[in-house]
Amino acid sequence: MGRNLKTIDHLLSFEGHGSLSQRQTKHLETIRTLYQQQRTMYTLKRHQVDHRIVSISQPHIRPIVRGKATAATEFGAKVAISMVNGYMYVDELSWDPFNESVNLQQAVEDYKKRFGYYPEAVLADQIYRNRNNRAFCKKEGIRLSGPRLGRPKAGETRNMERVELQDMGERNAVESGFGVGKRRYGLARIMAHLKETSESVIVLQFIVMNLEHRLRVLFYPFYIFVLRWVQTIFRQADYEMV
Repeated sequence: MGRNLKTIDHLLSFEGHGSLSQRQTKHLETIRTLYQQQRTMYTLKRHQVDHRIVSISQPHIRPIVRGKATAATEFGAKVAISMVNGYMYVDELSWDPFNESVNLQQAVEDYKKRFGYYPEAVLADQIYRNRNNRAFCKKEGIRLSGPRLGRPKAGETRNMERVELQDMGERNAVESGFGVGKRRYGLARIMAHLKETSESVIVLQFIVMNLEHRLRVLFYPFYIFVLRWVQTIFRQADYEMV
């Protein structure tokens, strides 16, 4: 690859060979970066490199190790969201792997900016329950889901188990939201090509999901009213027939 790049640079230096288009120039720069990454790994006898390029046409995509049985490595954007009353808020969207636990404090601060006060409780996964996040939540008077550190006090075990079970049930809404977004709204099949366009499409998917949730909230009382009205009509009809 290095010899080919030198040949291309030599040909471009002569007049009459034309010039590359903007797209070709971008691809050429990506290939140069890819060559440098491969050369660095070969020289240092390594199998990893920062900001590794896996696609020439989409150099912003990074491999994200997930450790799943179906796909050990995934390619695409990584999104951290928070859910409040069924509405999803995008806390961070990145093409590089990141640790979700470092976003909890910022997500809580964003909640305070939106609503004017801290949440009563944060229902988070186990990865968020580190010492820094526990100390932050304790300082701000926020209950962080999950068991507390240390041995529970006498008589608290049954109550803690009941609260944990309730928190787990409410937290399932976040996991189901991701599942619905991937199957129904196309979060697992982002067809946009550019980095900025892909990010816009991802955010738009969450906006559509929030709008549909809003419609369900608005039309639920109307649906209950119509259902009860129909039931009343059928009961009166049955009474008249008797």
